[in-house]
Amino acid sequence: MTVDFKGARYPKWVILHAVFSYVRYAVSYRDLEEILAERGVKVDHTTLNRWVVKYAPKIAANAQRRKRKLVGTWRVDETYIKVRGKWTYLYRATNRHGKTLDFMLSERRDTAAARRFFKQAIATNGQPGVVNVDKSGSNLAGLQAVNVILKFQGNGQLITIRQKKYLNNILEQDHRFIKRITGPMLGFKAIHSATATIAGIETAHMIRKGQFDLNGLTAFQQFAELAA
Repeated sequence: MTVDFKGARYPKWVILHAVFSYVRYAVSYRDLEEILAERGVKVDHTTLNRWVVKYAPKIAANAQRRKRKLVGTWRVDETYIKVRGKWTYLYRATNRHGKTLDFMLSERRDTAAARRFFKQAIATNGQPGVVNVDKSGSNLAGLQAVNVILKFQGNGQLITIRQKKYLNNILEQDHRFIKRITGPMLGFKAIHSATATIAGIETAHMIRKGQFDLNGLTAFQQFAELAA
């Protein structure tokens, strides 16, 4: 789906450069405002925020549709993101090689949130054969609830659940990239803006990990192509 920039006061390439720079590099909105000003583009930091919140989720949705299909076992874990001064939970799933499958920001870390994330990830990526989680009881219960649904659907294939912490080491390392980018942001003011921004960060991270068939393009060019 083409991202519509109709009606924007600035050229498309300016908006895309600004959004990409914010979600790819560890900068604040005021830092980015200064960087753009040095390049002759005068735009207020509040406008930069609006661009990220508006366009990053749309580009991320295209990225989910266009990323390479991934097979194999899943690794699922959560990391923490501060919103309105409180910790929220970023659910993330990768394959065994660390390629991103899906992600979801939740205000709660419980069975309902885990079940919602697994259902979302399966709808996007297909049903995995094996999912590895940590010792979290809510993740275990969420997966078991999904298996109950699968059993009643009668397709005969349930998800094998493993709880081996060391198998999630690659995912825990992967969290560090996300936290490095969100660190200078000093927390989010609202869950919807946090969700939008993280969607952009995850997309930039997938580009960095080579998850799109866009050979020969720079990272920014790939980001722009996902908006086309």
